[in-house]
Amino acid sequence: MSEGAGAARLKLNALLTETGQRQLDSEVGRRFEDYLLLILRWNARVSLTAIRDEDGILSRHFVESIACARALPPSIGTLLDFGSGAGFPGIPIALCRSEIAVTLAESQGKKAAFLHEAVRVLGISARVHFGRAETLAIGFDCVTLRAVDKMQQSVQAAAQLVKPGGWMALMTTGSDLEGLKFAAGANFVWSSPVPLPGSEYRVLALGEAAGRLAS
Repeated sequence: MSEGAGAARLKLNALLTETGQRQLDSEVGRRFEDYLLLILRWNARVSLTAIRDEDGILSRHFVESIACARALPPSIGTLLDFGSGAGFPGIPIALCRSEIAVTLAESQGKKAAFLHEAVRVLGISARVHFGRAETLAIGFDCVTLRAVDKMQQSVQAAAQLVKPGGWMALMTTGSDLEGLKFAAGANFVWSSPVPLPGSEYRVLALGEAAGRLAS
């Protein structure tokens, strides 16, 4: 990177501070920098994300995904990133919350290949499911959705993959949220949406599925 090693780390931590979040430790920050370089390299030949510049990726994709990772309930052990694309928010969750076993589901071959490479380069324990997420035959403690094609239909399918007592995490706009909650079905109880950093209109909504066993 032209600004020298560590520049992106410093920039990302500055953005986190600006949005009222704590900074990343040096090791996690280094892995986010490696992730950024990988995205920039692959984006030159594969359309991973419409935001193609370093500052945009840091301020929009990274900061928003880190905020999501930190907002997820501590009880989550398994997580599915439904329609992962370039890995948002699944890879940042795996980097920030190493105790969560993350599955990255992606049906487009080139994007799935990128995810395999990212998992290898970053040394995270996430697994990649190449195919439609709804073909998975297991349930998850949490399912995340962000910028997925046909979002309402995807939310409907994702709801079937949330374990009883598990969570759905929607990263969307405030104006779209009610329609997505309706698509998820009556089985979810939703907390108040949390504004996502870097945007005036994007929010994170957490819905808990019925069926949690009494402790």
